[in-house]
Amino acid sequence: MGLSTFFHHHLPRVWLRRGPVAWALRPVAAVYGALWAGRRWAYAQGLFTTRRVPALVIVVGNVVAGGAGKTPVTIALARHLKAQGFRVGVISRGHGRKTQDARAVTHDSAPLDVGDEPWLIHQATGVPVWVARARVDAALGLLQAHPEVQILICDDGLQHLALARDIELCVMDERGTGNGWLLPAGPLREPWPRSVDAVLHTGPATAGGSPAGSFQAPRQLADHAVTSHGQRVALCTLTGQPVDAVAGLARPEAFFKMLRQSGLTLAHTHALPDHHDFQDWPHTPTGRTLLCTEKDAAKLWPHAPDALAVPLVITPEPAFWTALDHRIQQLLPH
Repeated sequence: MGLSTFFHHHLPRVWLRRGPVAWALRPVAAVYGALWAGRRWAYAQGLFTTRRVPALVIVVGNVVAGGAGKTPVTIALARHLKAQGFRVGVISRGHGRKTQDARAVTHDSAPLDVGDEPWLIHQATGVPVWVARARVDAALGLLQAHPEVQILICDDGLQHLALARDIELCVMDERGTGNGWLLPAGPLREPWPRSVDAVLHTGPATAGGSPAGSFQAPRQLADHAVTSHGQRVALCTLTGQPVDAVAGLARPEAFFKMLRQSGLTLAHTHALPDHHDFQDWPHTPTGRTLLCTEKDAAKLWPHAPDALAVPLVITPEPAFWTALDHRIQQLLPH
């Protein structure tokens, strides 16, 4: 068994319960916890600097390893705030990109240069998006280029303590907090529960503690797929025939499960590591329709131009938008 296989496929199963492997990893988790506590203490004491930028900052993150729906939540937030009349920007580290600098994401950017998630966010919302290894650098670069921006959404930055934030949103899926232990014995990136402004449950709300307001934000596939030319194909036209599917996600099986729940018959699935670049993917045409995620599409289409991308949609309940709008009104009264 390779390390990649262990970390991407076997370890997430270990995190679901407090079994023998999880117990064996507890000493390592204790070291991780001590390092995390020391880092938080250093920021609290001013030994490390927390930087505030001239915009309201909303951080969208999670406390467990693996995808929970942060990027679709970021897209939904950007669209909502734009509709409210705010000038919005998004910052990200750009996981999986081949570059190291701070840069803007443009319509012509390659996902391998800016990261697949920032590329998708920009394509889906049209708002300014910047990436940098340090999210503070991304924020400063974006605000220098777009000084009119009032609200910055930080995609996946709950543990990035160098950036001061005004609102913290924690996204959780059906796994909740798993076995409740810190990495690598469990899925937690930091101790939970802790104070955040809201918890968004993209799956059924699970046990694990929720110190803030909890809201449902169900995620589901759209009723259509998109071709490389931007044309829509109704998913219902693909039922009754075998199709293939590929996903380079933290949890590819979740995508495959949703496809099956949409009534599709999956003949073969390809589960790839998160942010896979598809440069060495040995795809052999089978004559069957190939489905992928929106996040993977731009990297896959050069190798499989006939693949169809299926959008993932997250719909927070109205009470969440009411609470968010009220909080923003308190922070940005004008």
